[in-house]
Amino acid sequence: MSELANLVLACDKRLGDCRLSLNISLPLQGVVGIFGLSGSGKTSLINLIAGLIKPDAGRIEFQQQCFVDRQRKRWLAPEQRRIGYVFQDARLFPHYTVRGNLLYGHPTRADTPEKLARIVELLGIKSLLARHPNGLSGGERQRVAIGRALLSDPQLLLMDEPLASLDEPRKQELMPYLKALSSEFNLPIILVSHSLNEVLQLVDHLVLMDAGKVVQHGPLEQVWNSPAMQPWLGVTEQSVLLTAKVAEVTDDHGMLPLALANKADEGGKPLCLWSSCHREKEKGQVLQAGHDVRLKIRAADVAVSRVQPEQTSMRNILPVTLVSMTELADQQIEWLMAVGEQFIKARITAWAQQEMQLKAGESAYALIKGINVLGVSKKS
Repeated sequence: MSELANLVLACDKRLGDCRLSLNISLPLQGVVGIFGLSGSGKTSLINLIAGLIKPDAGRIEFQQQCFVDRQRKRWLAPEQRRIGYVFQDARLFPHYTVRGNLLYGHPTRADTPEKLARIVELLGIKSLLARHPNGLSGGERQRVAIGRALLSDPQLLLMDEPLASLDEPRKQELMPYLKALSSEFNLPIILVSHSLNEVLQLVDHLVLMDAGKVVQHGPLEQVWNSPAMQPWLGVTEQSVLLTAKVAEVTDDHGMLPLALANKADEGGKPLCLWSSCHREKEKGQVLQAGHDVRLKIRAADVAVSRVQPEQTSMRNILPVTLVSMTELADQQIEWLMAVGEQFIKARITAWAQQEMQLKAGESAYALIKGINVLGVSKKS
């Protein structure tokens, strides 16, 4: 098991018509997303970790601590695992105030007031402490539920679709708090979701499930860009994820340079894409030099040229190496192109391919019409 692979799931469980068959080691650093169709076994997987259900066979280990081993007849009760669990519905006690819900079942400890104050500040619920749950919005109730889980001093936090029951404005309200949790508390989080947007905004490591099995898992960019993920994206939303770092602003055009990892121009300078800083401010994100960001580029927003265009309004033009071509329906061609150690895709017509006679291994230029900056991960 690798140094970061702190959770081992090597077990089987039958639940009605679904049979979970797991054999993975997960690096619990940041947020691990569990993604798949309803009925694929996502919630059952985290219930196994929490001890809410027992596997029929196999073992589960966390940081070399045995949660369960059926062969050796070992079983650690749920209350002994130090796991926080946030459900789809907040499950607050209606007759308690927010403060009462936060402190319910919390053992008397010297650090409780300080930890409560820190959590209340992080989650923005100070003004809610004297209120009862029936007077809170859905997003506020979920923030209180998260606070209660954090006050239990967990070594791992499980979240079962915490945004699923919320409308879009409440989801956007809660998203920044979820983003801050793992880094603020140095706490690994396993997040179950069936929302591509939540995955893109929150997840560092993605586990893709289907019919009780793990189809693929790895860093989000790696899984998103893999063939296993493509059926989820649909024909018009085929895209890739890239990582970049906000570089120093050298002009006053209202654009931010985003330096691509492991890629430089002929002069040795980092190769940059450009994004509107004003657009990111509208999302509540103020991008600054040193921030690591994740970018999404749709294949439909990328064109290909054999020569570097001049006198064009397009600001994002990258030298690329053609890697492989895939023929699609409706006379469409998709090219996979390398930019250093990362990749982008371009969707062109079969007519254009026939005329240009593009071949794998050749150099070309990618003309990118649109970039979606998904979020800030940290400032180096």
